[in-house]
Amino acid sequence: MTRTKLLLLSGFSAFLVACGTKVPLTEPVKIEDRTPPVVTAPAANTNSGNTGVREVKAVEVAPPTVSELSNVVYFDFDSYVVKPEAQTLLEGHAKRLAVNRSAKVSLAGHTDDLGGREYNLALGQKRADAVKKALAILGVTDAQMESVSYGKEKAANPGTDDAARAQNRRVEISAR
Repeated sequence: MTRTKLLLLSGFSAFLVACGTKVPLTEPVKIEDRTPPVVTAPAANTNSGNTGVREVKAVEVAPPTVSELSNVVYFDFDSYVVKPEAQTLLEGHAKRLAVNRSAKVSLAGHTDDLGGREYNLALGQKRADAVKKALAILGVTDAQMESVSYGKEKAANPGTDDAARAQNRRVEISAR
């Protein structure tokens, strides 16, 4: 048994030696400097009166009112992903709610008539929660928002064609 262990140990040692690296470790490592160069602005030419640059004055813009904003965010079929087209709408609501921290909104999730009642209630809730999360990212507090799902119960368009169903896949934002 001792011979077997000795053979295994010497075989394993030979294996380790054979697997050893042949890369020299004394080679210097090349380091590339990728820091951006510092660019300084040229000195202003005070002799020339026309620099081609006009002065811009900042004007404080009042946040949009409820009547100026659309109150509906639309979704694709069987999806609760907020589309990029809704970004401007959500930013407008977020600005309005940031100015008035006592203002509150209700986010009502809706679906089309396809699918079962439970499934559509869950999908409507996911849509309302997705809009809530998008508004939270834009600075709206959780205390200002309430999300609820109506599923397929409150259709905006009672039709059964694709255009009508597309109008029903939505979240309505309304003041509370």
